[in-house]
Amino acid sequence: MYMNYITTTQLRTMSTSLVDMLMAGEQVNLIHRSKIIGIIEPKEKDEKILTREDVEKLYSAISILNLPKTTRFQRKQTYLRHIIQKYG
Repeated sequence: MYMNYITTTQLRTMSTSLVDMLMAGEQVNLIHRSKIIGIIEPKEKDEKILTREDVEKLYSAISILNLPKTTRFQRKQTYLRHIIQKYG
């Protein structure tokens, strides 16, 4: 049985091979002073952060708020007033 392993000193020099092994879905044992101190394993796939339903809910919430439309110049003036008030 072939075991994937990497030592703590090899982490700097063999980082590309470590990434390749993790991208292939393999687990890697981390060895320090001839002892296995941990297992490095690939992260599970994340779900999408924003789905289409989330975006639709966000748009409906924005339309309910009925915020006034501002121009770029008005936003800049508001930002500058806030910065001057906060920092002097």
